[in-house]
Amino acid sequence: MSHLSERSLSRGQVIVLGAAAVPMVAFGGLGAVGTYSNITSVFHRSATALGVVAAGEGATLVLALVLVGLTMLGQSAPAAVRIGLWTLPVVASLTGAAVAKSATEAVVFAVTPMAMCVSAEGMGLLARRIVVYRTGVDAEAQRRNAAVVQRLAYHRARAANHPDEKARNKSELQSWKLAEKVGAGDALLGAHLVDVQRERMTADADVALAGMFALPVTAPAHGVTTASVPLAVEGANDGGVTPATGEDTQVTPVLETVPVQAVTPVTPPMTLEQIAAVASVPTPVAGEPLTDGQLVVVLRHLRYLDDPPLSYRQAVAAFREGGFVGGEQRVRRAWGSLMSHEETDAA
Repeated sequence: MSHLSERSLSRGQVIVLGAAAVPMVAFGGLGAVGTYSNITSVFHRSATALGVVAAGEGATLVLALVLVGLTMLGQSAPAAVRIGLWTLPVVASLTGAAVAKSATEAVVFAVTPMAMCVSAEGMGLLARRIVVYRTGVDAEAQRRNAAVVQRLAYHRARAANHPDEKARNKSELQSWKLAEKVGAGDALLGAHLVDVQRERMTADADVALAGMFALPVTAPAHGVTTASVPLAVEGANDGGVTPATGEDTQVTPVLETVPVQAVTPVTPPMTLEQIAAVASVPTPVAGEPLTDGQLVVVLRHLRYLDDPPLSYRQAVAAFREGGFVGGEQRVRRAWGSLMSHEETDAA
């Protein structure tokens, strides 16, 4: 059990929980007193009445204390304890109904022992919730899930490998029934699933917004560009006067900027094989499942095949037309990763 996430109860919580536990114990004790009185009225012997109370309410109280102790230790209760918490009060109820002299007394005698049963279950549930709140571990839910998963694994193996077709079909149906019970009643599992889905929705929203608001970068036009080339002119006029004097001279500019057209070499886009080699991933092949790294490589290759670079929708359309395989969610994540790298490089 991890103690890193333990939380302590506040003073107010301790007071409220203590106030809730007191009536449970009190009403369970009243049920025992009622049973003692009922049995005494029939047999007129205190020892007999005490024996019935001890066998019913007393044994139930012992099991309740065992349940609370195991729960506080972060352990699940054995099946015998859980069954006994309901079986013993039922036995006491049947005993009371059997010794009653009338139908009315039988109903009263049968109902009285149930007070201890409800009190025991209430204390066990309260102790369990306290442990779950403080430690984040629900031992009882883990026990149920482990049992369900173990049975599910058995029936899946039986459905796949059993030589009898009827047995395989029976296990196949049983597997679907068990799959419905996995995680049932586990509040922590539900909370964790909500957290996982929240993270996925956040990632999907980030990718969608990146695809919507990412501005295309305009690359220089291919082919001819304009450059400024300085031309240095040496020498002076026949006047022979330096430009510093500024007297009777026609000054020739020392530096004159003339726009000229220079042809610059065009760098062809990198091939898919080259990008994959730089990224140290196998070259993606159309029609085959791709890893996350290969998805990023393919999207980068498709994005810069044209000028200006393709948008998300254009790149996805080219991705599908090229015969590459990848789910929509994985493609969005890969695109978001590509956009993040571009923003980092730009910064």
